[in-house]
This record gives sequence, C-alpha cells and structure tokens, in this order.
Amino acid sequence: MASNNGTVGKWEVVKKGKKNPNSGGKPGDKKSGGGERKVLTESNLFTRPPPIISETLYDNFEKMAKKQNKEQMPPATAESQNKKPPMGKPSKKASPLNSPQPTSAHKNLEAAFKTLDVSELKQQLGRSQALFPESPSVWVKDLAGYLNHKLNVPESEPTLSNYAHDYPYCLAGKELKSVMKGLIGRCSDDLPDFFDHCVSTMLRELDRQPDEPLHGYRVCIQAILQDKPRIATQSLPEYLELLRSVQNRPAKCLTIMWALGQAGFYDLSQGLRVWLGIMLPVLGVKSLSSYALAYLQRLLMLHANLTKGFGIMGPKEFFPLLDFAFMPKNALSSSLQEQLRRLYPRLKVLAFGAKPESTLHTYLPSFLSRATPHCPDDMKRELLSSMTECLCVDVQSLGVWRQLYTKHLPQSSLLLNHLLRSWKSKGKLLLFREMCGWLGC
Repeated sequence: MASNNGTVGKWEVVKKGKKNPNSGGKPGDKKSGGGERKVLTESNLFTRPPPIISETLYDNFEKMAKKQNKEQMPPATAESQNKKPPMGKPSKKASPLNSPQPTSAHKNLEAAFKTLDVSELKQQLGRSQALFPESPSVWVKDLAGYLNHKLNVPESEPTLSNYAHDYPYCLAGKELKSVMKGLIGRCSDDLPDFFDHCVSTMLRELDRQPDEPLHGYRVCIQAILQDKPRIATQSLPEYLELLRSVQNRPAKCLTIMWALGQAGFYDLSQGLRVWLGIMLPVLGVKSLSSYALAYLQRLLMLHANLTKGFGIMGPKEFFPLLDFAFMPKNALSSSLQEQLRRLYPRLKVLAFGAKPESTLHTYLPSFLSRATPHCPDDMKRELLSSMTECLCVDVQSLGVWRQLYTKHLPQSSLLLNHLLRSWKSKGKLLLFREMCGWLGC
C-alpha cells in the first residue's frame, strides 16, 4: 500500500503575538491572544478545518507535574557527577521510549474511576467556561485532558479486546456520565473537531510512550459516538489515508481502528461503513487483520437484527470478502480465513439486502466469472448455490446470464450441469427447459 510518511502526524505550534496592554480583550476573545494555535499539518488530512486549540486548563496540570518532578530530584553532588558506570555494562542513553512510565496511584482503572472527584471536575470545567465563555471547544478539551490526567493507569493494548465493547466508558459512574453528557450536549457544533482532536492526541501520545495512558480520550470518544455515531464516518477517506501512512506503526493503526469502530456498537449501519471503509482495505495486513475480523465478529454478534445494516454493502464490497473467505493461499492465515468463512452467511444476507428479488441480478456476473471448472471445490459449491438463488429469486438474472452466456461458456456449462442435477422435480425441469430455450442451447 502507498504510504505518505513525510507529513503525517506533525504539528506546528504558532505562537500568537503579545497582547496589546491597551486592548480590552476578554479572556475568551480570539483577538486577545491568550493561547496557542495548533495547526494540523497532515496534507489537509481532514475535510473539516483544523480546530483552534486555545491554551486549556489541562496545560497547567502538565506544567505542575513537571515542576513537581523537578523539585523532587535530589541536587547533583560532585560525587554523583564524577561517578562512572561500572565497566562491562554500557550505559543506555535516555530516550522517550526508554523513560519509565509514571507510576499510578491506582491498581486498576476501575479503582481510578472510583476515586475520581466529580465535584473537582465540575469546578475545573466551571473555570474553563468562565475563562473561555465563547469557546466550547476548549471546554470539552479540558474535560478530556482532566480525565486523562486522573485516569493514569497503564494501558494493556490498543484495542482493549479482552474487555466489553463499551470499556472503559462503562466504568464511569452515573454522576460522571451526567457531567460529560451535559457538557457534550452544549458543544454539539464542536463535536466533529473534538473527535478529531481526541484521535490526534492519542496518536501524538503514542510517539512519546507506547503504553501511554489514553483512557480519558477513549471515554470521551465513546461518549460522543454513543449519541452521534455518524461523526465517525464523516471523514473516512481521510482516516484511511492516515491509516495507510502509519502502516508501519501497528499501535497507531489499531488506535485509529478502535476509535472509529466505537460507532458501530451503537449503530450497525455506521459500524459497517467503518469496517468497509477502514478495515476491509487493510484486511490481509498481518498486524491488523486479526483485529479487523474480531471487530466484525463482535459487531455482527451485538446486532442480531441485520435489517438496520441493509443497503450499506453492495457487489463492490461483497466479492472481495467472498475471495478472502474461499480462495486458498490468500493474505489471511488459515485460522482467520476460517473465522471469516463463519461470518460469511451473515455478510451475504447484508449484501443481498431487503429486496433480493430486485438486486440479485447485479451479483450474477461476478458469481459467474469466478465459477471456473478449476476453482476450489468449496468456492465452486458456494458460487453454484448463489447463482441458483439468483436465478430463482430475481427474474432479471436469466436475461443477464443470456447476455454473458457465450462470453463465459465453461462457467455456463458448469452451471447448466448443476441445475440439471439439482432440479429434479417436474416443475423445475420445465423451468430448466424454458431457460435452455432462452439461452439458445
């Protein structure tokens, strides 16, 4: 796959000019110059304009933490300065990847949620709204920053596959959820930018520490998409471009897939759009295929009623899945191929949709072209069964087959022999003879 590693994931920080002492700007006024403007330079990655990120209250948390760490460092002495590392053990240079993870005061994330002071959060959000009364985007970013600071528990892995689909948001108490929902409801116009901000910040933090805690941004993403799942599908082409550009960073890819995939747990149609637009294109990439299929399986198990997913998948999306499921020696491992084959019947129902009697003729050409005499037996059985269904359900299929008959003679012969063996009843034999007359054979 193509990769655009040159510009993706970089941020430019453009300092505003000093505030004019004679100007009477308010703290939340854009002209007052009270903060920084962070401009996303990812080759115009998102169709939405990059948000203006004013300095938030969360910035103070980072400054306080750095100051506290600096004060706790013991003063350097002459002995410590002259002390050399023991021979035979080369010293390692400090780097962001080797720096120790800040120790958490909580044994797990559930404990961190229980000790989170919601009244303190309300006070912080109140200060944010007082300082930036005209900047709702700052309020929600302060919310995410505060939560991420307080939920400082190391992450297990980017997809959280061993937990419930709504983890970690399910750990939040009623009061915390009420505060989050109330604030998010007041910032509805800024939510698309806020969603992008959460994803971008998570990716940026992964550059600093591979296991950097990101729970605060995760719960905000889940809170947004629970009520507005369509936000996740507004910029799928741009997110696919981003995914491909960081393909050599599996943790980042999986983080993007996890974030967008949260929409599907609340809306099947949006989940299918995410899977077809983001995960199907990377199906076959070794480091991503397992999660892509695990997500699809969870999505289809969670939504027993498939009718809400009708109309999302067509022949263009369906036939690559058929090939992955039945063609041997493809990019999927045998275990993943078997997993996809178990999901295939439900995918077929989604593809054929609510009115197969008027859509199946559009699938017949691709079924027919694949039904060569030398194709694998499992695939051959599936193709012949599907073409039979097309001919029996959609009356337009026979006309399509007649147009393709001479172009695909070996495949047509295979189908005719299958129909002759299968249609043993008198009524079907008469239909078979009528079809042969139509085909001119």
